[in-house]
Amino acid sequence: MPRVVHFEIHADNPQRAVDFYTQAFGWSFQKWDGPQEYWLITTGEQGTPGIDGGLTQRMGPPPAAGASVNASVCTVDVPSVDKAIAAVEKAGGTIALPKQAVPGVGWLFYFKDTEGNIMGAMENDPAAA
Repeated sequence: MPRVVHFEIHADNPQRAVDFYTQAFGWSFQKWDGPQEYWLITTGEQGTPGIDGGLTQRMGPPPAAGASVNASVCTVDVPSVDKAIAAVEKAGGTIALPKQAVPGVGWLFYFKDTEGNIMGAMENDPAAA
């Protein structure tokens, strides 16, 4: 069956977004040597669950403040939602949906990065209620 194999983040200020994700989650970025400005994102060690992605210059307006989710949302696996919330805020992001339990699955929150993109982060915890 077809699987998601890549994600892409669009940014008004690509370097600011690179700095945010590097600081908040420790992701690494490598500028692509191609015809457009594009960065390849490595989110974890090869052979571990998850996918890598890319970052590019946004070609239109960013999502409006207070708007509902209007695109796909990627969710980052984190060991601690509380620590991830602190890291997101320290890196310049904002909380879009506070920490909440997904019963039997874990703890989830949504955040906006420095470019206004909404993403999620989840801590695995089957005891969450």
